[in-house]
Amino acid sequence: MRTFHILLLLLLATLLANSCDNNTNNTTPEIIEGDVFVADIDSVLLSFVFTGCNRVGRHSKHNPNATDASTANLSALKRIYQEAVDLERRPDLFFFLGDMVLGESNLYDLNTQLSAWARLYEDTNFSKISVSNIEMVAVPGNHEFLYYEASDGGEYPLKDAINAWMTHMQPFLPNDRIAVAGADSLINRASFAFSRGNVGFVVMNTDTYDAPSAGHPYGEEGQIPTDWIVAQLESFKADAAIEHIFVLGHKPYYIGNSIASGHSGIPDGAPVWKKMEDVHAIAMLSAHIHDYQHSQINGKVHQVIAGNGGSPLDIHDTQCPAFFGYTIIDIMKSGRVNLTSKGFDTGNPCYVAVPQNPTTVREQANLQWHTAALHN
Repeated sequence: MRTFHILLLLLLATLLANSCDNNTNNTTPEIIEGDVFVADIDSVLLSFVFTGCNRVGRHSKHNPNATDASTANLSALKRIYQEAVDLERRPDLFFFLGDMVLGESNLYDLNTQLSAWARLYEDTNFSKISVSNIEMVAVPGNHEFLYYEASDGGEYPLKDAINAWMTHMQPFLPNDRIAVAGADSLINRASFAFSRGNVGFVVMNTDTYDAPSAGHPYGEEGQIPTDWIVAQLESFKADAAIEHIFVLGHKPYYIGNSIASGHSGIPDGAPVWKKMEDVHAIAMLSAHIHDYQHSQINGKVHQVIAGNGGSPLDIHDTQCPAFFGYTIIDIMKSGRVNLTSKGFDTGNPCYVAVPQNPTTVREQANLQWHTAALHN
C-alpha cells in the first residue's frame, strides 16, 4: 500500500510539471511577421530621443515670460527634458538637432546664449536630465552657425562660430567620436560619427563654414563634408557589428517627397542620400522645419523631421506648430526599429506652458524598408 501511495504521488508530480510547462509555453508564443519569427514580447536593445528647433522668435528674445539668456523656449524645453527622463524605458541618448539658441547675429550673442544653454542643462532645479545618465548629443543648426544679413534677408556663414560651438558644447559631444580628418578638419569639428551597440550614427553639421568667394561674397550656407560622410557610411556598412545606420543633421534632404534645396535643405545632399540607399541606412533624422514630418522615399530610406521642439512658425511667436514634442526610436532585439512621436498641443503664444494639454502619441511606425506606418 505504501509503495502504491509513493507511485501515485510521483504520477501527480509529473502531471503538475507538464501542466506548468504547457502554461509557460502558452504565455510566450511566437508570431510570424513576413518571413521572420518574432516573440510577442520583444525587448529594447537601444533607445534614443531626438528633437530640434526650441529657440524663441526674435520678438521674444528679451521677454522673461518666454526665455532667459539662453533664448530657449523654457516651458517647452523643461517639459520635453522631464518627459524624456520619466519615460518608462529611459532613453540611452538624446539628440538635440540644432536651433537650440536664437543666435544668427554675432559671436558675442552666440557665446552668451550657448553658455546660458549649457548652464540651463546642468540646472537640476530646471530638470533632472543632467543627472539622468541619458547621453546628450548636441548637433548645430543654422541659428548656431549662420548670421542674418538684414540688407538682403539672407543667412551666411558666421566666421569662428565653430570655436564658440566647441567651447560650450564640448560636454555634449561623444568622447569616442570619429572625427573628420584632413586639411579641413578644424572647420569640420561639428561633424562626426560614433556607434552605440549595433547602431552607427553619422552626425552632420549642415552649415559647415564656407569662406567668401567670387561667386559667393558672403560664403554659402548648407555645406557638409560630403566625401567624409559617404566614406563613413561605407565604413559602417563594412562593420559586421553595425546592423542599423542613421544620419543626423539639422537640415533635411527631403521635405515630404520633394528634395529640399536652398535654405531649406542640403545642396550637396544627393551623394549622401544615394550612399544611404546603397548601405541600407534606416533614416535621416533632421529638424529645421518647425513641424513634425515623416516620409519614406521609394519605400527605402526614411526622412524624419522633428523640428517641433518649441520654436514658432513666425518671428512674433504667435503662429505655432500643431504640437511640440519629441520622437523616440527603439532598436529592438528582434531587429525591428520602432518610432514613436509624442507631443502636446501648443498654446498661444507658443512659449506659454500648457499643463492642461496632455502629451499623446502622434505617430507610431516601423522604420524598416518597404513598410508603412502602423498608426498615424
